[in-house]
Amino acid sequence: MREFKRKSRILLIDDNADHLRGVKELITLESSYDVVGATTSANMGTNLAKKYRPDIILMDINMPEKDGLQTIQELEKLDLGVKVIALSGYDDADLIFRAMKLGAKGYVLKTMASAQLIYAIDEVASGKIYLPTALTSRFFEYFQRSFKEEAQTSTEENLLTYLTAREEEVLELLTQGNNYKGIAGKLFISETTVKTHVNNIFQKLQVNDRTQAVLYALNNGFANRKAIRA
Repeated sequence: MREFKRKSRILLIDDNADHLRGVKELITLESSYDVVGATTSANMGTNLAKKYRPDIILMDINMPEKDGLQTIQELEKLDLGVKVIALSGYDDADLIFRAMKLGAKGYVLKTMASAQLIYAIDEVASGKIYLPTALTSRFFEYFQRSFKEEAQTSTEENLLTYLTAREEEVLELLTQGNNYKGIAGKLFISETTVKTHVNNIFQKLQVNDRTQAVLYALNNGFANRKAIRA
């Protein structure tokens, strides 16, 4: 007698309602997966994950109320056994690295063809890690470079202590994947002011760009320092 195999259940979290609807229709029509929920809210997504305990979550990285990376981290702490696939419109090596480091099992570009999206879900559902071929080499180059830089900075002075409170707020939002416009909106300051703070951060951390600043922060306990202060 043939053993019945339960369909893998999928939860969709994406603040773009049109994209959310399109992905839901694609999965429903082109695969055997069961979409148990779809929401444009990261907070609601976490609640739905606890309620339905899906097998896979497609998680948009750029969310307005709460960053997608934060949500991935929260889901990991809940230990629901869910596999998260990060969705993004950006092929940023920094975002890929942080998403995978926080526990994502895959990284999918929103511009991918529908057949590739289903394939990515298939791969993750079967216990594999998925990255688009075009991003794989970039990810591993970044991965290797990050560990070299981590080794170089481990014995150096922690330059984070030189940041002002406002600079720490800006850096925290940078580590969450926000762009200058997003930071300006969240801190109620102009983009010009944000750029000034970012330039000061670069100088104090002795780095040349945002990726290096974020990597320095993550490798030198910035998240832990913020948690202690909170």
